[in-house]
This record gives sequence, structure tokens and C-alpha cells, in this order.
Amino acid sequence: MRPLVETVEIDGATVRLRTMAPAGRSRDTLTPTIALVHGIGMSHRSFIRLQRVLSRTYRTVAVDLPGFGGLPPVGAVGIDGFARIVLAALREVEIEECVALGQSMGSQVAAEMARQDPGFVTSVVLVGPVIDDHRPRLWQQALSLLADGPGEGVRMNWVLLSDYARSLPQYLAVLPAMLRYPMFRVVAGLTVPVLVLRGGYDPIADHDWGRRLAGVAGEGALVELPGPHHVQEHQPRPVAAIVDEFLRVQSVGRLR
Repeated sequence: MRPLVETVEIDGATVRLRTMAPAGRSRDTLTPTIALVHGIGMSHRSFIRLQRVLSRTYRTVAVDLPGFGGLPPVGAVGIDGFARIVLAALREVEIEECVALGQSMGSQVAAEMARQDPGFVTSVVLVGPVIDDHRPRLWQQALSLLADGPGEGVRMNWVLLSDYARSLPQYLAVLPAMLRYPMFRVVAGLTVPVLVLRGGYDPIADHDWGRRLAGVAGEGALVELPGPHHVQEHQPRPVAAIVDEFLRVQSVGRLR
């Protein structure tokens, strides 16, 4: 299955969209659309394995945020700015609504998308969400990142390091915004269903943080799978199955 790769310009910022869908139906609306938003320093490559599985059932759009994945940097764009850009880019390719699935910093962007436009974002999946408000300091996050490394394996660490190397200017520009984004407060105010999904030995998004985040959502659930921070890399089929179950529950609710 070959992805449809499109580059979109939004207010001077370049976004790359990598779309995969059942039977190559990249433009139809027969199935829900899932937008996949990567973490800080990363790119769509952190979702390659999960996207392949999800796209057997859903139209999936993996986003390369401006300044990441080899795209030109855009400076100190905040999480709210990234969310606006992604929403505009998805509309540019005629997507009318989506499920926002974000990993790590991408979970902040996904939550902010739902906060800004709950009519467009029907539900949110937060994979390894950040930043734990009980551990908001840069040094705490750095130690957790180092602790996570050995569990990620050779391939994921290569993706991480190579993506970091080509996005360093944007990484440094957005890091302060990521650290101060009020994730707990934003999730508490969301009006759409929220699924928190974490790896069972993820030191960055630990169990207590995942439990509290799911608990504060108006309609929230926490699911844990064996795995590190990038659990979607190590458990693509179980993650896809959980997302599928979550969306089917939402679909039944809509029909009632």
C-alpha cells in the first residue's frame, strides 16, 4: 500500500501529510480519518508500523509538523499554533472531521486541536502524553528520556536520533512551549472522548500521570500495554486494536 504524500503551505509554514487508506481510498469519507501527530523532534516515521495496521480499516494521515521531518523550521510556534496549522492543513485536503491521535508532544497538539475545534475533532487518543504536571522540569524530562532509551530498541533509537539531528533548530524553538503547555487543564476542559494509552514501562508518561489525565477528562479511559514511550512502534497491532475498540464504542454512542 503506497501512501499519498502531499505538502501543504499554511501561513508560510510547510506541513507534510502522508495518507494511507483501505484499498488506497485516500479521498473518500467511507471510514473515519485518524490524524497521527508525532512528538518533539520526530516525524511520521515514528508511526510507520502503526499507520500500516490502522490503514487497513481507517483513512490515516500522518503529519510532519513544520520544522520536523526535514521541513523548514518556523521558529517559536507554540502548541496552539501547531494545532491551528494541522487543522488548516487537514481542511486543505478536504478532510471534514478526524480523530486526533498524538504521541508525546503530539498528544499536546492533538488535545489542543480538540480544544480549538471540537466539532472537527471527534475524539482524542493520547499516546505517551506529556508533560506530567508533577514533573514539569526540563531535567526531570531529560532523565526520563534517558531511562526510556534502552527499552526502545535499535530501530526506534535510530529513528529518534536521526530525526532529532535534522530537526534540532525547531526542537530547541518549541521545547519551552512543550514544557509549559497546561495539558492537565486542557484535557479537563475537553468535550470529546479521550483515550490515554501508554507503555507499561514508559518512564516519561508514567502510570500515575496517565491515570490522573484519563480521570480528569469528561469521558476518559486509560489503557496500558507492555512497552516503552513509543509503544506504538513495539505494539502496533494491539495499539490499533485498542484504538479500533475505542472508536467503535464512540460510534455506538453516536447511533443512540
